[in-house]
Amino acid sequence: MTVEMVTDILRQALLATFWLGAPLLAIGFAAGIVVSLVQITTSIQDTAFNTVPRLAAFLAGLILLMPWMFKRMAMYTTTLLGDLSRYAR
Repeated sequence: MTVEMVTDILRQALLATFWLGAPLLAIGFAAGIVVSLVQITTSIQDTAFNTVPRLAAFLAGLILLMPWMFKRMAMYTTTLLGDLSRYAR
């Protein structure tokens, strides 16, 4: 296995991780902005009011995106294990 192959495998793993995590991070960011705007307009400074909607948004996003995430992980794993003979040289 050459250095280029290892670099390619690591690059693919990092890209797969990025694409799996980016939608959930975007949902958390958007929920945080909305909750902060509501807190500013209503002058509520309760920490539970900040945390609970964010966690609910993450949970809803995770439930909705789970089939896509599993499909993406299975595709990456299939591609990696399908080329296993190429890496064994």
